[in-house]
Amino acid sequence: MIIIGIDGGATKISGWQVLHDEKTGLFTLGDENIQKKYSEHDSFIGNFKPVDLKVQLEELNSGINLTEEEIRQGNAYINAAADVITEFSRQHQGQKLLIGFGMPGLKTPDKRGITALMNGPRMPHFLEDIEKIVLSRGVELYSSISHLGSDADYCGIGEEYSSSGMFKDVENAYYLGGGTGVADALKLAGKLVTFDSARDWIAKAWEFKTKSGLSMERYASASGIQYIYSTYSGIEVEELNKNHFYPPQILHAALQGEEAALDTINDISVNIANLFFERIVTIYSGWKDTFDFVNPNRDPLKKEHAYAGTFVERIIVGQRLGDLLEESKDTGFLWDQILEELSRLLSGVDDAKLKDYYLKNGKFNHEVIKISKLREAPALGAGIDAFLGLKGIGED
Repeated sequence: MIIIGIDGGATKISGWQVLHDEKTGLFTLGDENIQKKYSEHDSFIGNFKPVDLKVQLEELNSGINLTEEEIRQGNAYINAAADVITEFSRQHQGQKLLIGFGMPGLKTPDKRGITALMNGPRMPHFLEDIEKIVLSRGVELYSSISHLGSDADYCGIGEEYSSSGMFKDVENAYYLGGGTGVADALKLAGKLVTFDSARDWIAKAWEFKTKSGLSMERYASASGIQYIYSTYSGIEVEELNKNHFYPPQILHAALQGEEAALDTINDISVNIANLFFERIVTIYSGWKDTFDFVNPNRDPLKKEHAYAGTFVERIIVGQRLGDLLEESKDTGFLWDQILEELSRLLSGVDDAKLKDYYLKNGKFNHEVIKISKLREAPALGAGIDAFLGLKGIGED
């Protein structure tokens, strides 16, 4: 049996082999990686415009009416995924594949399809359609692909069960990953806690509206950071991509004193520090109305929960956001700015226990924040999830 973790993104499907160590029970990412871009398929629409999100959400109740463009674009996604699986099968002839699959978007009740997607087509029979194609090509699956997971949950699973994961040796921790989007994960009282299961008392990062009126996702994801810089510099994101000007280049420009880059890094620092502060306080003593919500109709958060009195022992920052924080150390920017803002925020709380836990001589204990070493965390978590589900482990 070959374990494959697949991560569906904005432009491509990426699959990795996942290796399981039977002695330790832990997992690592193998060297085999296969990627297929949606644009490689004839049905791909380069200027595809998703159905208005409000309409998508309304049709969840009234019935999904796929447009011709959605069907075409969906076929590009489905065929890209089928091609990734087929290629792995060719490389491992005679062996069955166990597939774990992560995709963004709202899922069907059986979690095998996608019923709402902000930046892509709806695909209500996504996994069923993929399986039909690969089985017709002679691919041998160990079992049916049971469900589509989320990047956020898979990052948490990776941190818990990977040999280099940073959840596995602590009881209480928070994970923030920033790539194309933003991912949150939690471990509390020694167990993974999904944000979906805890949504009545804690919200996902993207749900928070910052003082600028933008979602927190703009300040914690790689694409969002580009957007912030674009607004300050007046340079279109498309132009930034063309010139390979990404968050590391924005940080470098800030070090050179460029005003737009400095404003961008300053905004990121303040907002991420506020997010970490909110996590610390909410988990310890309940929601304190720290943020407004992107969706004003979101159910209000409860002030009480089962984990009251819990200290977040570790804040883990992963994916490209983690790389950016690591690169910023010893520069005086970002990393130091986040620590400085956290020190200021925690100095202002009344609870002495909270202060004593996180502050040393009035300064936030930088050892609490760790940079994740996991590469391709969503794909790794997807493969692990498939294996644990097969063994009856890890399900609520």
